[in-house]
Amino acid sequence: MVCVKICGITNVEDALAAVEAGADALGFVFYPPSPRYVEPERVRAIVDRLPPFVTTVGLFVDVSVQTINDIAARCGLDRLQLHGDESPEFCARVERPVIKAFRIKGANSLVRLPDYKVSAYLLDAYVEGALPGGTGASFAWELAAQAKPCGPLILAGGLTPENVETAIRQVCPYGVDVSTGVERAPGLKDHAKVRTFIARAKRGSRDED
Repeated sequence: MVCVKICGITNVEDALAAVEAGADALGFVFYPPSPRYVEPERVRAIVDRLPPFVTTVGLFVDVSVQTINDIAARCGLDRLQLHGDESPEFCARVERPVIKAFRIKGANSLVRLPDYKVSAYLLDAYVEGALPGGTGASFAWELAAQAKPCGPLILAGGLTPENVETAIRQVCPYGVDVSTGVERAPGLKDHAKVRTFIARAKRGSRDED
């Protein structure tokens, strides 16, 4: 069964609605330029309200290892998603399991994946001039299938309730990650879209079994 992460959570209401709908993981953006940025104190308050067995993930972009480790400890995060130019050596110094994100232009974007010994690889769309993550754009999913031998693969970028089943059937990823595709405004989730996205993602993965 594919795992579903709802990213860009900024408030407890959206967090609990996603969990109720069956989300396996919630993502919090610690990247101030993003409209989905949320302060560590608020994340800690949200995490404290979550039921057990929900994975919490912090998203960071090109900040120091100390900053990442400190915020992760303060917020009680389970895993860390790195969306910048972090090296394999950098990732190895992070104190929690790392999900390394790669923005995909073409096949050459996959070359460095084997260099990273991380818990999972997240493939997102590259959009010139856009902020990392949350662009709402997709990429050629057949490239994602080529990356599967590297390890657990999380598919992101342009996923919506309308296309997630097709994406899962084509790629068969370990997980899917959505933010923009289930929003009513940046940083605010549409609960009906969240429910539909998760239901269709789970249905799509069952069809593959």
